[in-house]
Amino acid sequence: MARRRRPMEVFSMSFLDCMSCGFGAVILFFMIINSQVVHKSDTPPEQSQAETVKLEYEILNQRKNLVLARNTMERLEDEEVRAEDQIAQIIALIEKLKKELEQNDETTLAKLERVEKLQSDIERLEDEKKRLLAQQKENEGEGTRVRTFVGDGDRQYLTGLRVGGDRVLILVDSSASMLDRKIVNILRRRNMPDANKLRSLKWRQAVASVDWLSAQFSPESKFQIYTFNNEAKAVLDGSDNVWLEVGDGKQVDEAIRKLRRTVPQEGSNMKAAYEVINSLNPAPDNVIMLVDSLPTMDSPEAKRGMVTGAERLRYHYAAIDVIPTGVPVNILLYPMEGDYQASIAYWLLAYQTGGSYMSISKDWP
Repeated sequence: MARRRRPMEVFSMSFLDCMSCGFGAVILFFMIINSQVVHKSDTPPEQSQAETVKLEYEILNQRKNLVLARNTMERLEDEEVRAEDQIAQIIALIEKLKKELEQNDETTLAKLERVEKLQSDIERLEDEKKRLLAQQKENEGEGTRVRTFVGDGDRQYLTGLRVGGDRVLILVDSSASMLDRKIVNILRRRNMPDANKLRSLKWRQAVASVDWLSAQFSPESKFQIYTFNNEAKAVLDGSDNVWLEVGDGKQVDEAIRKLRRTVPQEGSNMKAAYEVINSLNPAPDNVIMLVDSLPTMDSPEAKRGMVTGAERLRYHYAAIDVIPTGVPVNILLYPMEGDYQASIAYWLLAYQTGGSYMSISKDWP
């Protein structure tokens, strides 16, 4: 009888052992990993939170520092822009100062040239004065005078002023400013009676100067004396635009007496005075003008308001335009307080016309 075959088993004992060992190894591996995870998760949560807060604080500080750095950069950029603007302004100012310095240098050079020219003109005038003095001593003697003027002691009154000529015109400023050298005293005397005005030292000095000038006239010459304030008129009534004979000196004496009784008043119209030169026919060959300041008006009617120094200088230059050419104008200036431009203006007038200029002291003549 045949033996029965044993049935074949897929899984044997040794295979199950292997599988069991493998699963066991896998389980052991996961248990090891799990133990490491559990160990790491055992860190206290407070410590983790503190580290988180610390990190957040550091992040905030860094952000704050970043903001501060940005603000600093913006401020520095603004300061740089302002500095560039200031540098540009300084450069512009330097260029402006350079131009002003160049202009000042040019002005200084021009002034130096004018001063040198004036010095040469003064030297020329001094030589001319010496020549005239010598010529006067030769041509004029006491025997040719029709009048005499007695001074203090043995003083020499002639200082280069040309007083001779065939036709001599004397223009005397009779405005209110001839009452005194100071403005305050002029205003005070202007409201006084006429007798007090006639006793004014300045006016008496001007009359004495005319008296001295008339003593130098030659008997063969002709003369005319005009006073001017807001308008010009002859001292002797009825002698307007007419030459008077010196002759024996009677008309000269009468003119001086009338001049002493003339009361200084009103303003000063120099244009009217210079127009007298054109009204005389034939024209004078010598003009002597006694004046103390620049004109205050350019017409017989005074304008309202204060007259400035610039306006007075403009009136002066407008007035001298009517002076004919070839007529020398000699100036006797009685300086008045505050009118500093009068001296140079009248000196230039005398120089341009070929006349002489004198600034009168308090005790002349």
